[in-house]
Amino acid sequence: MDLKRLYYFITIVNNKSYSKAADKLHISQPSLSNAVKKLEHEVGAPLLERSTRKFVLTDAGELLYTRATIMLSQMDIMNKEMKEVIVGGKGEIVLGIIESLKTWLPNLIYTYKQSYPAMVFKLFDVLSVEHVKHSLQTYKSHAIITNQLIYEEDIESIPLYKERLVAVLPQGHPLTKKASLSLADLEQESFIISTEGFQTRIDIINAFKVAQLKLNIQFEIERFETAVSLVRNNLGVTIVPENYVREPIDETVVQRPINHPSLERTVYLAYMKNRHLPVAIQRFLQSVEQHFQANKSL
Repeated sequence: MDLKRLYYFITIVNNKSYSKAADKLHISQPSLSNAVKKLEHEVGAPLLERSTRKFVLTDAGELLYTRATIMLSQMDIMNKEMKEVIVGGKGEIVLGIIESLKTWLPNLIYTYKQSYPAMVFKLFDVLSVEHVKHSLQTYKSHAIITNQLIYEEDIESIPLYKERLVAVLPQGHPLTKKASLSLADLEQESFIISTEGFQTRIDIINAFKVAQLKLNIQFEIERFETAVSLVRNNLGVTIVPENYVREPIDETVVQRPINHPSLERTVYLAYMKNRHLPVAIQRFLQSVEQHFQANKSL
């Protein structure tokens, strides 16, 4: 079966229009129609209903669309793998990360680049479980360091370390007089929390719910940096991973541990189990694992 015709057919279905698909593919509409007719001849059945003004797939069309989409996606992945095998990779590591890695990742990358100085790192933020899975399974990233445990047969999730979530308060706040805090201490405070989709938000809300306490949410943010900035300006308090504030940010904010067992998370290194990776990238992933095997106290 001709792969180009399959690609044309998928493009038509995705756009629900011959004319839009032709524009996207930069071919004439008659040529596109002719390609679909030839594909139907190969299949031995019509793929599109032609007795209605609406864009409707036949049963055969629906089956072919589903199977062809998967097949062409796998072909794309195979082509990417072949390029990595043949040319030894693109000389880049695409790595998904969470924000609290700033206390250790830069040093690890610095050490790695002493051996691989030409390697380019492309770092991007990850959010939800679906984002992690999609990025790995479509080969958009080589690996992801995440606080999400991924339950997929084709993805390996290696636990690296555990970290607590801690309260961040403005300097001079009455609660800074305490060595540690309870959730009840924070119930009446103006609270700054991550937006929907962040695991940290889920953990905090669940902890307050179990304790039968209410959160006074005044700000929703996407980055811990923003949360700490709001705290610094006396606009509220927040809870962030301890590694984000492990090193003193400045003297205008104070961190305090929280006495609650569920306010702890595990950070994982996730990657595809059966994906071929160039040796240089494998070495980096190994260095991440070995770093935490040698530093269990982190």
